[in-house]
Amino acid sequence: MPAQAQTLSGADPAVGATLTTVLVVGTHAGAARRDRAEVELDELEELARTLGARVVERRVVNLREPHPATFLGSGTVTAVGDRLAELGRPAVLVNDELTPRQQRNLQQAWQVPVLDRTEVILAIFARRASTAEGRIQVEMAQLEHLLPRLAGGWRHLERQRGGVGLRGGPGETQIEVDRRLIGQRLKRLRERLREMERRRGVQRRARQDVPLASVALVGYTNAGKSTLLNALTSSTVLADNLLFATLDPTSRVHSLPSARRVIITDTVGFIANLPTELVEAFAATLEEVRQAHILAVVVDASHPDAEQQLGTVLETLQAMGCGQPAILVMSKVDRLDGNQRALMAGRLGAIAEARPVMVSSTSGEGIRELRAEIDARARDAVPDTRANLPTLGTAAAPGSNGHRAR
Repeated sequence: MPAQAQTLSGADPAVGATLTTVLVVGTHAGAARRDRAEVELDELEELARTLGARVVERRVVNLREPHPATFLGSGTVTAVGDRLAELGRPAVLVNDELTPRQQRNLQQAWQVPVLDRTEVILAIFARRASTAEGRIQVEMAQLEHLLPRLAGGWRHLERQRGGVGLRGGPGETQIEVDRRLIGQRLKRLRERLREMERRRGVQRRARQDVPLASVALVGYTNAGKSTLLNALTSSTVLADNLLFATLDPTSRVHSLPSARRVIITDTVGFIANLPTELVEAFAATLEEVRQAHILAVVVDASHPDAEQQLGTVLETLQAMGCGQPAILVMSKVDRLDGNQRALMAGRLGAIAEARPVMVSSTSGEGIRELRAEIDARARDAVPDTRANLPTLGTAAAPGSNGHRAR
């Protein structure tokens, strides 16, 4: 394979924004897990589309055990390399997590950027973050991910080995400089984030002084949370058929049928195998979920992987220590017939151990029932809410903008 002058590293945070065409690769261990691999690869294709890239081909590879040097077997590496040449060398997205060594070797073999699942999600978050806090959190996650991958980017310094002031392996001094710069940048970002967290903590305590119940809409990405927030509160929050269409959580103050007022928050969607860097970086934002009085767990009932997605959401909430009262919401039920609804209600209800409320945000079906359920839960969570209604002119009108969660 002819070598190019330089291959962009998929670990570079800027590369994700440059992708136009991609080939996606997924793996499975044994024929029994192929169907699951296909569903996961469907999700990777959606992630690629959200990133703005066009998928030119997909491959599902049977992989009993990852190769320590290249993750994929040598035959697969060669076959994919030949196909990339035929397709004009699109970038490659791998649905598994690659080690720094595996990523470097694949990029050298294929002479194209190679991004694993974590880097694809990081790139999307970088594009979608719109608030200062969100951008800081994304940059921190990117830098943490980049640190162990610095070594592969400095092979061009091999010729400097033995020069004045350089000791050790190839490019060692340059790597140390970069690590120090990244460390300093991370320190500054953490300080800024702590200050933002402190201010948000003050705002949260102020909200708690006015006993309004808070409801967090949580669920898998693209489950319909933003559209549901719009349907509940007559808002115009961005709602698009893309994964992570809205990254920055948004809250609205809303009046329920009893005149009780609640704060409803649309939160960032969860996803299977959420990168550790993002879980840690977004701990402050996820605190909004932890602090909510009520959780509305939204599931796209029409999705072929709805049960698995609900399981992922419940596991994530458990890992976060969330034990609040929860409402199971089956969204997009307008896409199901009567038998399918009953079947999914039984399956999802058994997983969540709750009776689901069926809604369609587009047709309005079930919205009244969901409001009533929230009203009842809010009464139990904050019994004196109605006695503390603000007077005219002291708060936003129902359905108007509340606070931005970030």
